[in-house]
Amino acid sequence: MFELSQLRCFVAAAEELHFGRAAARLNMTQPPLSRQIQLLEHSLNVTLLNRSSRSVRLTPAGRNFLAEARRILRLAEGAAISTRRIASGEAGSIAIGFTAASGYGFLPRFLSAARRDLPDVDLVLKEMVTGDQIEALLTGTIDLGLLRPPIDRRKFEAVRILTEPLVAALPAQDPLADRPSLHLADLDQTDLIMYSPEGARYFHDLLIGLFNRGSVAPHYVHYMNQIHSMLALVRAGLGAAIVPEAATGLNFTGVAFRPVETEPERPVELYLTWRIGNDNPVLPLFVELCKAA
Repeated sequence: MFELSQLRCFVAAAEELHFGRAAARLNMTQPPLSRQIQLLEHSLNVTLLNRSSRSVRLTPAGRNFLAEARRILRLAEGAAISTRRIASGEAGSIAIGFTAASGYGFLPRFLSAARRDLPDVDLVLKEMVTGDQIEALLTGTIDLGLLRPPIDRRKFEAVRILTEPLVAALPAQDPLADRPSLHLADLDQTDLIMYSPEGARYFHDLLIGLFNRGSVAPHYVHYMNQIHSMLALVRAGLGAAIVPEAATGLNFTGVAFRPVETEPERPVELYLTWRIGNDNPVLPLFVELCKAA
């Protein structure tokens, strides 16, 4: 089987049609170049170049092989470049899990930055609740997670990348919608669409903690997993809901959003999380990009 060095010598000689110029182009002397081409012809068992004291000409077989040799060299060069880019993290792929709520505000900014700064990295996006993301990180199904606490620091690296306040989502005709802002106490004994303790445990536990500390007791009329489903019920007039501020970007008609004063002021947290020991070369670049976004 021929070698890439033999192909490079042949292509140079075929393009220059002069062994001296071809050797100079490759920064070598003429005898080694001639020897490489002879070895290539022996390997193929054909004559590629007709040489005389006055000229060098391609044979019909040589003209055909020139195109193939160029293609092989391009493929080899491309393979080397792509391999180096993958090793440096400039190319490759990364799988990212995200909660539905993170997709309302942070995720679009992050993806826009990724497309701009790392265009050769393929993104695999998976919408998953926090519990499923934890399992997927452990099994390697995803490389990065945008998820809610708590996080086991013995197994994962994590960086808090976002905090945001809560807002009340009210039916447009609700008298509370006439106020510029609300206190949690304003929701005492009101009909409230609540987060499911199974499918949305983070927000469920967060609100229960806030209500208990404030001695607030809403009337829970429905339990839902997804924020957009909660807002649909609010629009239907079935009750109010408390959602992260990013959800206001969903622009539900018939729903009025009002700030809710809480302690702390920005209780909702989002963490960028990855498994300790993940060796995906793209990962460090995406972690820094996510922090910046």
